[in-house]
Amino acid sequence: MRALTFEYMGIAQSELQAAKAVGSRAGVIEHRKVRLPDLKEVADIPGFSPEELPPTYIPLRNSIFYAFAASYAEETSAASVVGGHNKDDMEVFADVSPEFFSTLQKAFWNGSRILRKNRLKIVRPLKRLGKPEVIRLAASLGVPFELTWSCHRDSEKHCWRCDGCLSRLRSFKEAGIADPLAGTKREKIT
Repeated sequence: MRALTFEYMGIAQSELQAAKAVGSRAGVIEHRKVRLPDLKEVADIPGFSPEELPPTYIPLRNSIFYAFAASYAEETSAASVVGGHNKDDMEVFADVSPEFFSTLQKAFWNGSRILRKNRLKIVRPLKRLGKPEVIRLAASLGVPFELTWSCHRDSEKHCWRCDGCLSRLRSFKEAGIADPLAGTKREKIT
């Protein structure tokens, strides 16, 4: 199993560290970090703020991320690319729809003889699950929640005020599972 993590403008370094730690625990044999310093969230783009999208939205993010993943799959002769999008993501982002991924997979097959020959599949095992259901599944699989990161701010501990933290608190509560990080104190954010 191999993993990709994307480092773009404004991503919390703690999120990158958490991805590496979780990947290591899962037995990832190669964890590649792709640096995209010019890729920005809408909150960081002057004059561009679509009202219906959250400030963490990155224009056409999944097109970019999956193109890198397909390139990596071609390089390593992988038969699948796995994404962790859940049902809740489809309510906000157009680039997680079934139509998007069906079209994208066809584009990869049309653009690469190797991916076509290997019949590369884009797999999204969480697509029918809401966040609380994902948490219940993760708990049943022994996911080390203490290594995960949800905060949009960069700190040693979660702020428990940003959208990522609030969503995490709600989702764990709805799942009926104790979050091992929820008891950590808030860090002073400057």
